[in-house]
Amino acid sequence: MANHDPDLTDGLFQLSFLLLSRLTRIAGDHDLSVVQVRLLGILRDREPGMLELARYLDLEKSSLSGLVDRAEKRGLVERIPSTDDRRAATIRVTARGRKLTRTVADAVHAEIDALAAPLPDADRKRLAALVWQVLPAEKK
Repeated sequence: MANHDPDLTDGLFQLSFLLLSRLTRIAGDHDLSVVQVRLLGILRDREPGMLELARYLDLEKSSLSGLVDRAEKRGLVERIPSTDDRRAATIRVTARGRKLTRTVADAVHAEIDALAAPLPDADRKRLAALVWQVLPAEKK
């Protein structure tokens, strides 16, 4: 039988709920959904194709198409047609999308800093290192 640590499990779930709640509020403040924030975050430093983007977001291609369509209508992203395949495109964040991404990221950083404020600097660094050790390689 597996040995489960209820304090670790409960603590991680409570932390994830708290972080999701804060992110949802910040996203809503900017008329975004959490998945739209994730989309912009992914596009911050890459220009993936739709299939790659669907994998990053763990979405079906049809759901992703709607998500990209809505972001494109708001001027946050643009489709760049492939020179090799007329049906394919890469997705790029626009200047407007990049500015909104920075604004949201700044708000998220402020929330995380406030949550972690009671921790001494050494503990914050250790927590960050532990989080990165736990995350699966494909999420890093």
